[in-house]
Amino acid sequence: MRVRKTPLRAGRITLRHSSDEGKIAAGLFSAATAAGLVAWGFAVHLKAKRAERDNPPIGRFIDVGGVRLHYLDQGKGDPIVLLHGNGSMVQDFVGSGLVDFLAERYRVIVFDRPGFGYSERPRHRTWTPAAQAELLTKALRRLGVEETTIIGHSWGTLPAIEMALLAPDQTRGLVLLSGHYYPEVRLDVAILSTPAFPVVGDALRYTISPALGRLLANRIIRRLFAPRDEPPEFRTTFPVAMALRPSQLRASAAESGLMLPVNSAAQKRYSELTMPIAIIAGAEDRIVSVQQSRRLHENVPDSALLIVPEAGHMVHYASPSEVVKAVDDITSRSSGG
Repeated sequence: MRVRKTPLRAGRITLRHSSDEGKIAAGLFSAATAAGLVAWGFAVHLKAKRAERDNPPIGRFIDVGGVRLHYLDQGKGDPIVLLHGNGSMVQDFVGSGLVDFLAERYRVIVFDRPGFGYSERPRHRTWTPAAQAELLTKALRRLGVEETTIIGHSWGTLPAIEMALLAPDQTRGLVLLSGHYYPEVRLDVAILSTPAFPVVGDALRYTISPALGRLLANRIIRRLFAPRDEPPEFRTTFPVAMALRPSQLRASAAESGLMLPVNSAAQKRYSELTMPIAIIAGAEDRIVSVQQSRRLHENVPDSALLIVPEAGHMVHYASPSEVVKAVDDITSRSSGG
């Protein structure tokens, strides 16, 4: 009996050692993984800081409602406000030439919307188009702007519309470029919104998302400008590295996630827009269906629709002269010319 018990005890001791070794190995692996992620995150942080050193602010700053906004203020005359799309910043409009063209006879104010470029985006608030409209309207009042024409591109058309609804008497008109105005289920939107999730999103933005963004940047840019080629001035003026900072990736993801509920709510109020509106879209836009612009034109009382042939999502690069003409028409109407 004693002889039989001995191997059993030995067997139990061996299993206990194996279990302990497994736990130690798992702990070491977890620690190594955590250390690797921390190191990766620190490297991403350093790249973000380097992007900011290489691309210092090109405009001015204003503090409104506890938020520091970066903006470009150029030219003299009737004020024109420009609001960029998701993932973008002030330099988008600069590279298109639109700022210089308009500044020849207007005062042009271009904002980095909250979370983009050098503008802050406090995390305690959900930055819907309405929330952004309230903030930007206050900023304009601080800058001495009483009446303005607002140009919005892509996602920037949504706060532009909200600004017009918030202060219709102060809005001469709207120029809406390549906008997405009506709810539509899109797989790409669901995927792109992931980095905005708490905890998981934070981890992604400091590890995988910036690296994936660098890999896909050229493909995304080609799709934005298709069917035309990417203009050389885009790369020389638009800092792609700034768009891949964790802070801006979070803002982009949040706005992707907001698109469906925002469009669902906003469509009920489009009929309230009574000021002159120019709706411009590229006939071959591969980001947003041109049908979105056609539908808005049908539902807005005082609107003009222009579909630019052989142009894509970046219609302000393809035809900046048409954007300027739309602004001129609205300004002429509001002044009684």
